[in-house]
Amino acid sequence: MEQSKISFKQAIIPVIFLIVSLFVTLQYWGGDPQIPIIASAGVAAFIAIMSGQPWEDLRDGMVHTIGMSMQAILILAIIGMVIGTWILSGVVPTMIYYGLQILSPSIFLVATCLICCVVSLATGSSWTTAGTVGIALIGIGQGLGIPLPMVAGAIISGAYFGDKMSPLSDTTNLAPAMAGANLFDHIRHMIYTTGPSLIIALILYGFLGSKYAGKALDTAAINNILETLASNFNINLLLLLPPVLVIVMVILKIPAIPGLIGGTILGGIFAAIFQGAGMTEIISAAHYGFAADTGVEAVDTLLSRGGLDSMMWTISLILCAMCFGGVMEKSGMLNAIAEKILSLANSTGSLILATILTCIATNILAGDQYLAIVIPGRMYKKMYDDKKLHPKVLSRTLEDAGTLTSSLIPWNSGGAYMYSTLGVHPFAYGMYAFLNLINPIIAVIYGYLGFTIEKISDKDIAEQEQTA
Repeated sequence: MEQSKISFKQAIIPVIFLIVSLFVTLQYWGGDPQIPIIASAGVAAFIAIMSGQPWEDLRDGMVHTIGMSMQAILILAIIGMVIGTWILSGVVPTMIYYGLQILSPSIFLVATCLICCVVSLATGSSWTTAGTVGIALIGIGQGLGIPLPMVAGAIISGAYFGDKMSPLSDTTNLAPAMAGANLFDHIRHMIYTTGPSLIIALILYGFLGSKYAGKALDTAAINNILETLASNFNINLLLLLPPVLVIVMVILKIPAIPGLIGGTILGGIFAAIFQGAGMTEIISAAHYGFAADTGVEAVDTLLSRGGLDSMMWTISLILCAMCFGGVMEKSGMLNAIAEKILSLANSTGSLILATILTCIATNILAGDQYLAIVIPGRMYKKMYDDKKLHPKVLSRTLEDAGTLTSSLIPWNSGGAYMYSTLGVHPFAYGMYAFLNLINPIIAVIYGYLGFTIEKISDKDIAEQEQTA
């Protein structure tokens, strides 16, 4: 069969099928997203094959896309082990114990966001931030009586601030690589959109926190949690060393996987030293998670989590999403959708809006923030060059939407990870992840106003061509 180019009408069919099947399955049939996503991949593959695309090419596209997500999958699995061993060792209980005594409800959301900003800037990883201090902050927020979606939203806003702004972040390096921009030019340029977004987010968290300022703390409930933690775990300041050492390892540019494995080993060692745990308990916590049995429901719910097995649902979701994304990209369907969008992008503002929407759509359809940077970056680079826009405008726009919206989508690797780690669904925390919501809007406004939209001179273009 002769291969024909995929049209927009053909490309949009799997997208419509995905939206409808997800809605019906989640809303009425009580299912999970995996089956609708796999079914949508099947629909996309069928259309591609009918258009003359060889099955072998589609298969290779899926395998390649899954390969791109393997590091994220491995990190997920290891984070599950970290959480299990850190709870068993008393690391997480110790962080919650001291946090409950230091933070107050009125400043909690602002402090949570800022703490996560600092940690993620230092590590360059939103996932590491959520998997370490994020877990403790969820526990503290629960103890203080702050709604968990608000707490998770503040954690994610702070975590993604650093993920976006830190030179240690993989997405911060990937975006300028796709756009042809200098890394530090890219970071400086992002300050114009990310800085105001963070300030607005902090003001909103301050406003939300003020609602709890006059609220009398349920000291009896907090004291009950503190006493339960103290009676079931050996609380010791030395137990704060594992998260500190993991953060230091990341700052020293030790790769994430060895660093997190080191965190798991430290958790096991500290469990033996401080809690008297044996190898059977340590292996069980790493594999199956920690099962709390303190007799206090709030504490048991908070601490019964983690383990390699706890991440299998999320990993299966990522694999399904990667299959769909691989077929959509390899068959040219994503490109057909992008070309349709590009045909409407005449001005600089509309081009930036198109880039933002394509990044969001790729996060929804392909299920991975890396693809949401790579695919739009490849598709739009020529148009940005044709309009003589500086490459850092494209790289900033890719991060303003591609990086930040991934955690808002439950079947995206970012959203699935945050759900598994923090225990709050993306649809619940999404409305409180203010930085992630505000930043793309500011980027579009800047595009239409022309504010900070730098042009590149003919001389700079000539120099780029010479060095290319």
